[in-house]
Amino acid sequence: MNTVRRVSYAFLSAVPILSFAVVGVRGFRISGIYQTIGVVYFAAIAVATWTLGGNAIRADGQGRRLLALAGKLLVTPFALIALFWVGLGGPWQSTVAENEMRYVTLIVMSAAVAGGFVVLSEALREAGENFYASLGFAAVMLSGPLYVVWNIFALGAYFGKEHAGETPAAIVSLHDTLDFVLFVAGFLTYFATAAFAASMRRVQWLGRKTTWAFMIVTAVALLFLLIRGLHYPDPNALSTPWYSSPGFVVGIPIVPYIMPYFFGVVLLRRAGDAQS
Repeated sequence: MNTVRRVSYAFLSAVPILSFAVVGVRGFRISGIYQTIGVVYFAAIAVATWTLGGNAIRADGQGRRLLALAGKLLVTPFALIALFWVGLGGPWQSTVAENEMRYVTLIVMSAAVAGGFVVLSEALREAGENFYASLGFAAVMLSGPLYVVWNIFALGAYFGKEHAGETPAAIVSLHDTLDFVLFVAGFLTYFATAAFAASMRRVQWLGRKTTWAFMIVTAVALLFLLIRGLHYPDPNALSTPWYSSPGFVVGIPIVPYIMPYFFGVVLLRRAGDAQS
């Protein structure tokens, strides 16, 4: 791997940490400032993605094209965060209009991750691994639509606040049900991540230590999710800051996409290596 691709790989590997820092600094949310930062940050991710292996989408081999496409789709959530979420903060910090944008973006993210996992399952089947890929595929076929449904209701809640001044009563009445939907979507996404990690290990796309790291992180996330229970806590009602509550953190809709994002980086690197 040449120097430019090494730099791209290192940068993409650091993007989740950079993104949480950029998103969390509310002071960036100044008109003209956050748009500029977002465009520059998004462009850097796009260039790094293409350089690392995204250009393999034009390759003749079906396998490399699948790897490149899956990698791009799984990286998409943090590319969209880079473009739209600079200085956005949590939903309780943002304006109604900003939260509408948040949930529209999350709908696109959910579709992209589900699509990325579907393409990854096809690539794994072509590589000869069917068992774990099928388990992951089954889980993501449920989790993807559930996340889309939950985000649509969240968008509807803020749309109602903007136009009627309050959350629609129909959505308020579904609060417990939507908490359950979010719980199941997160649980299945973590499960799909573990299944795909095992599948990628079987075809030697992940090393043993890396696979164990994915498995351990996923198991811990699932444990915290189960300990927290079906109800998603109100951050304003927590006795400690939200970021010190593991059950709250692992349930944030974007958090289950972090490990699939790293899958995407690995797949892009492999696609680029195969093309070299």
